[in-house]
Amino acid sequence: MAKLSKNFIAGEWVSGDSTISNINPSDTNDVIGEFAQASTSQLEDSLSCSHIAQKVWAATGLEQRQAVLMSIGEEMMARSSELGELLSREEGKPLAEGKGEVYRAGQFFTYYAAEVLRQSGDTADSVRPGIEIDVRREAMGTVAIISPWNFPTATASWKIAPALAFGNAVIWKPANLTPASAVALTEIISKQDMPKGLFNLVMGSGSSIGQALVENPMVDAISFTGSYDVGRIVAAAAAKNLTKFQLELGSKNPLVIMDDADIDVAVAAATGGAFGSTGQKCTASSRLIVHTDIHDEFIERMKLSTSALKVGHALVEGTQIGPAVSEKQLKSNLDYMTLGKKEGCEVVCGGRSLELATPGHYMQPALLVGGSNSMRLNREELFAPIACVIKVADYDEALIVANDTEFGLVSGIITKSLSRATHFRRNSESGCVMVNLPTAGTDYHVPFGGRKNSSFGPREQGQYAKELYTQVKTSYISSGNP
Repeated sequence: MAKLSKNFIAGEWVSGDSTISNINPSDTNDVIGEFAQASTSQLEDSLSCSHIAQKVWAATGLEQRQAVLMSIGEEMMARSSELGELLSREEGKPLAEGKGEVYRAGQFFTYYAAEVLRQSGDTADSVRPGIEIDVRREAMGTVAIISPWNFPTATASWKIAPALAFGNAVIWKPANLTPASAVALTEIISKQDMPKGLFNLVMGSGSSIGQALVENPMVDAISFTGSYDVGRIVAAAAAKNLTKFQLELGSKNPLVIMDDADIDVAVAAATGGAFGSTGQKCTASSRLIVHTDIHDEFIERMKLSTSALKVGHALVEGTQIGPAVSEKQLKSNLDYMTLGKKEGCEVVCGGRSLELATPGHYMQPALLVGGSNSMRLNREELFAPIACVIKVADYDEALIVANDTEFGLVSGIITKSLSRATHFRRNSESGCVMVNLPTAGTDYHVPFGGRKNSSFGPREQGQYAKELYTQVKTSYISSGNP
């Protein structure tokens, strides 16, 4: 019988009203475990307890808070091989990527452990004689964190770590597709010297537990990563209570490849950016915008690179492309292949489902050509190992096509020209810009986020995270003397 994993609420591991099965997408015969689904009454319990615990935590000495975050991060990094294997088993990304994700997640905690000690404010003299001013940041209170399945440990960590560092309590609702990674991280956090109820794991569906969480007036701030459509629902719920919120949503990232590009760099960046993590990442470059003078050579080289990628079980050595996370996601991927051909694209390679030694949601990475920016294939986020090439005549057209999207998370350009790279950086309508690099791959100590429909609210990561997790207080102090 599969092991039952419970929710962590008010400092205790508790069962829920029901359970769900967690299935390995690389081998659908492999049941990873059964996971409890929290009830709305348990959610209320977690919120009530968190408000009490948060007051204690905010008053806790900085060195103790720093030590807690450091301990979490160090254990995650030390166990990255073990926990990375669990992550890859349930999410489907290749083992090396799973291990790397857990290690990087640990680094978020150690980074924010250092940020605990950086907390300082400003002072000023008033325009009135004899009055001094103190400006400092204080915790928001209880933070609701809703994280996605594609980076189940990293995305959650870059939200949880700053929330705790700046003195908040946390209610975490992870994605139901990847609950094992959530429980593993919670087990590490639960061992720390923190007030009972400061950190809570409430597993459940977005439509029930997620919706109840964002609607609750006891929540002081919300951090959500997911689809644009669900993000709008979160925003509407938060607005009713005037709850501070942050959204990281969809993307449709362009990689521009100019006529002076180093072809080796271009192919490597396009392959890694489009197909890494099976294309299931918000920073994936599914639009490859290629100058006409280099178009044919790039297609030939890209075809070879794409066709050479090894699709397989996430835990098998040498696998470069794992399965889609679920049967539903695989169907969506194949539907987009059908749509692309219907809209007039030519399939250069890949795009078919595969049957391998173990039953799983496998698909060949696909390269399409003949695309235009008006196609749905090039307007909608795919979350699939599918890249479509759009041919352009010159740099000016490339920039226009790159910016012609409702999203604006990441963009990239491959060029040897400093002037073009500089112009692109300054005029690309995205929150992150990559020059001669894949669109996927960001650092933890600098801000991350997008523009347009890709993001709303404060940036994540680095020191910019304090904009969500803290609020400013200005104090005026008079000596009382004339």
